[in-house]
Amino acid sequence: MTITEERPSEAPDAEPTEVGRRRTRKEDQRLITGRTKWTDNIILPGMLHAAMVRSPFAHATITKIDTNAAKEATGVITVVTGEDVKDVQGVIANAWPITPDQKTPTHLPVAISRVACAGEIVAVVVARSAAAARDAAELVDVDYDELPAVLDLKEAAEDKVIAHPDLGTNKSAFWKLDSAEQGSGGNVDEAIAKARSGGIVIEREYRQQRLIPAFMEPRSVVVDPTGDQMVVWSSTQIPHILRFLIAATTGIPESKVRVIAPDVGGGFGGKLQTTPEEFVTIALARRLGKPVKYTETRSESLLSGHHGRDQWQKLTLTAEKDGTVTGLKVELLANMGAYVALMGGGVPVLGAWMYNSIYKFPAYQFNCQTVLTNMPWVDAYRGAGRPEATFAIERIMDELAAEVGVDPLEIREKNWITHDEFPFTTVAGMTYDSGNYEAATDKAKGLFDYDGLRAEQKQRRESKDPVQLGIGVSTFTEMCGLAPSRLLGQLNYGAGGWESASIRMLATGKVEVITGTSPHGQGHVTSWSQIVADRLGVPFEDVEVLHGDTQIAPKGMDSYGSRSLVVGGEAVVRAADKVIENAKPIAAHLLEASADDLEFTKGRFEVKGTDKGVGIAEIAMATFTAHNLPDGMEPSIDASSTYDPVDFSFPHGTHLCAMEVDTETGESRMRSYVCVDDVGVIVNPLIVEGQIHGGLVQGIAQALWEGAEFDDNGTLVTGSFVDYTLPTAADTISFVSDHTTSPSTTNTLGTKGVGEAGTIASTPAVVNAIVDALRPMGINDILMPCTPERVWKAIQSAGARQAAPTQPSSQPHFGEDLPNQDDPGASAGDSTEGGAQ
Repeated sequence: MTITEERPSEAPDAEPTEVGRRRTRKEDQRLITGRTKWTDNIILPGMLHAAMVRSPFAHATITKIDTNAAKEATGVITVVTGEDVKDVQGVIANAWPITPDQKTPTHLPVAISRVACAGEIVAVVVARSAAAARDAAELVDVDYDELPAVLDLKEAAEDKVIAHPDLGTNKSAFWKLDSAEQGSGGNVDEAIAKARSGGIVIEREYRQQRLIPAFMEPRSVVVDPTGDQMVVWSSTQIPHILRFLIAATTGIPESKVRVIAPDVGGGFGGKLQTTPEEFVTIALARRLGKPVKYTETRSESLLSGHHGRDQWQKLTLTAEKDGTVTGLKVELLANMGAYVALMGGGVPVLGAWMYNSIYKFPAYQFNCQTVLTNMPWVDAYRGAGRPEATFAIERIMDELAAEVGVDPLEIREKNWITHDEFPFTTVAGMTYDSGNYEAATDKAKGLFDYDGLRAEQKQRRESKDPVQLGIGVSTFTEMCGLAPSRLLGQLNYGAGGWESASIRMLATGKVEVITGTSPHGQGHVTSWSQIVADRLGVPFEDVEVLHGDTQIAPKGMDSYGSRSLVVGGEAVVRAADKVIENAKPIAAHLLEASADDLEFTKGRFEVKGTDKGVGIAEIAMATFTAHNLPDGMEPSIDASSTYDPVDFSFPHGTHLCAMEVDTETGESRMRSYVCVDDVGVIVNPLIVEGQIHGGLVQGIAQALWEGAEFDDNGTLVTGSFVDYTLPTAADTISFVSDHTTSPSTTNTLGTKGVGEAGTIASTPAVVNAIVDALRPMGINDILMPCTPERVWKAIQSAGARQAAPTQPSSQPHFGEDLPNQDDPGASAGDSTEGGAQ
């Protein structure tokens, strides 16, 4: 495929712009030709290498560690245990305690007396080479007394086995949002009671399986303690946050810590973390006074990096008999794993404002119980709370459509916010500033041939074709930006939501942009260059973007949560506008004109009504020489901006998926996929398409292939890419993507987030399509991933149920198993009241 650089369509007399242009990325040439610097490429004089000794048990007491054989191995410098570094290793922090009484077990980088999950570090070998360190790690002999482990999320909530005996419970925190209590809506329990007596009540329980953020570059860290500052190179999404937490938990002055995130090979939230390995390597480097490197193996990455999702979701939806929604109650069990991670309970809580999605629910309640288990810790994974919420609401909206007997799109249109109702304050208390769900859906239907596929589906059903066609719908919105800071403070989040940028005008007319965002594949260098080129009227090629080094970019909140453009990009815009304002009095002085008579266009200040003007590059040189400046004027037009948003941004879209399901084998094959996303004003369509396509594959993978599986002892059995089935290009089809544009009203450019949109929307679209194909058989759910085995078992189970005498339905309660829920192919039992009976 040939990629061309196209400009946005413009009127014949319009000046070409960079914003909206399909530019190939500046950073790609060196990235794809290997001329880059990953953390593991860094080699320092006298550098040593670390290897971790990890617990094979999910829960155990450490009774003895014999390091003698390892210490005598060739090339080994030292072997340390948790006892050796207990005073200097620090702790792994939780930045978001969601309640004041949250139970937060102490998470030491190296365990001292007890391990709470398989993969936890119990000792570290330092050697002259990575190979020698790994070999010697095999010689460390650790004696354990195995303890009872709790691995099942629902069993953990019952406190029969305690993951951390000193806490006395597995329940970490309970968090609630109630529309009646906060005054944003009615009482959901009253809505349920009313619907039971004359409306529709639908109860469903959905399982979000555990996923692993399988980024391309394994995590790696290099620490050099030999200079005036300790320098830490890390494959991280959060260099600024990491620097702060190193200082806050180890006692090293923040001014003495420099963190560099060089080129980072993907993250997806998996590098939104301060890791035990980072803190262990810091402790070792300080102890030895030499540079130390640690790079994980792929198996270590899959086992000991944090995981994502892992929830049970119970939803109760109420509606009038015509399908008008009247209430929504959400009850979550969220697995934290063995420790409460950096974002921790904040991840499922982020979904609290999204379960109501684009629909006008009058009453709403969200309840979240976070739970500790003896499994690897769980934290942010692409979407972080929003994919889970979107999956559940989009699945149950399909159930409502089936109950009322209308098309899934019809039930959504009946209940969604219309374009003329924006800005709209939802039942959860969020104010959506802009959107047009009708336009996105209409465009998607046309691209998808929705009516034609429905006709084909009808024909296949009537002919009893063994390969049935299912059509899945997902109409979603999400909240992006993780801001404003004041709101985050009210939620007890440990940091702000602002972002910082600086712009330096060099004497030669070139421009340096220093950004607090930290890209790891998103294309910030290209997009920021486009924004600044337009704003300052300089060539795109003349803009250099610097990032990821706390010495060069000392202020920042880094990259996650689709915040980089809507927060960091806005900071860049505001810094550029300040440069123009700073340059204006110098331009007026050089032109011997009043500043009020100047206008700035296309990189030049011109006197209104004349052809007199001076370019921004000329002003940069005049500032550098300082030979002819206004009296009292400092010789600089550089500028900085720290931007704190007034609200989140709310992209949305309509995703449509057609799946062909072989009812004889259970195989599901994607026939077509169309998505139309509204992400506001698009800076670079090529980058946006790449983000959406990548997100689609990750969301589809959750629906069809991916899942972290453990045995009864808590051992990860999907510990390699042989067993943890990531999709390849051969497993996917060509997607059709398009967009509509409803500019955001809360930032200058009108942009919204895009990095997580594809992942959020695609999972329910795929599962809805599979269930839609099988619904005539009485199947209304299949646990993810929807493998051929699970689909086939669901079909067989449905056939057996249809052949059996009808049994009275019973309503499942939160924490109870649904019928056959332990069968990986079983569908959820029907739990619909009111109009269903």
